[in-house]
Amino acid sequence: MSSVEIRPAREADLPAITAIYDREVRENTATFELTPPDLAEMTRRFRALQDSGFPYLAATLESDVLGYAYASSYRPRPAYRFTVENSVYLAPSAQRRGIGTQLLQRLIVECEARGHRQMIAVIGDSANAGSIGLHRRCGFAMIGTHPDVGFKFGRWLDTVMMQRALGDGATTVPAGG
Repeated sequence: MSSVEIRPAREADLPAITAIYDREVRENTATFELTPPDLAEMTRRFRALQDSGFPYLAATLESDVLGYAYASSYRPRPAYRFTVENSVYLAPSAQRRGIGTQLLQRLIVECEARGHRQMIAVIGDSANAGSIGLHRRCGFAMIGTHPDVGFKFGRWLDTVMMQRALGDGATTVPAGG
């Protein structure tokens, strides 16, 4: 039996990534987007992250993309330059198989190698036990909840904030700091 490969995502993966995200937008509350972006928009987003030096990973089994994860800027102001926000999405067939954990663990390593010091998870919907559990397993601490900040599917939704230090975290001044 083949094992799942975690590798840098490629443009050829984007149709599958777009399909995974399309389902999340249409059916779930992990993202607060209301209209699924098309392949052209997902390609634009992918290229922007790549051009900015952020890691973007795909989990594959043979030729099938089962999930993806990426880091992006947490906030645009320069003081946040050592802090990233993570995103992890899985196809339904990949859930509860440890693939999200593999993706997030690799994303953490990739961000540490790039000199980032903090990773923030902004989890849509405080009822999203899967994502909250994934982040706990990967060393994130609960920071707080923003109650009723999103409105999707006819109801108000919370966002859950979790955070994890990367590398030396805040114990030393980063290079270029």
